[in-house]
Amino acid sequence: MSLRPAVSSIDHVQGNANAAVELVEFGDYQCGFCGAAFPIVKEIQETFGDQVKFVFRNFPLVQAHPYARIAALAAEAAALQGKFWEMHDAIYMKQDELGEELFIKQVEKLGLDVDQFKKDMESEKVQTKVEDDFESGMRSGVNGTPSFFVNGEKFDGGATDLYAMLKESSS
Repeated sequence: MSLRPAVSSIDHVQGNANAAVELVEFGDYQCGFCGAAFPIVKEIQETFGDQVKFVFRNFPLVQAHPYARIAALAAEAAALQGKFWEMHDAIYMKQDELGEELFIKQVEKLGLDVDQFKKDMESEKVQTKVEDDFESGMRSGVNGTPSFFVNGEKFDGGATDLYAMLKESSS
């Protein structure tokens, strides 16, 4: 399956915009497998540096994970104040503490406007971003998390397999 739609300016992107490898993850902030993939993705980014562009899209599996959607909304609300990746990382590093208390603590730690953050979490813009990401996953054939796409094509395997494949293709 191919990634639909392609990565654009509405996506959260880390790394070299013109990298040879575009890595897209559909993730759920409460998913244990996503939590386990998080440090491996970080390692991929450190190991391959400018060769990798990393993109994260929200795919909250709300039936299985009651905090997945609210965590995605928190990350997107932080994004409106320029701190998406900081909130993204904090949520994965404190996955066992998910909930409003954690989000507010992080907002304060990041020096964001708490009232604005709370408003943004409930805003149509933030809700729509999470829904659009999820819809993109559905259109791209995502049926679980984490799901990875490499250069627009679905990668069959987990983060460890991905790391091994990238290492092999770069040597």
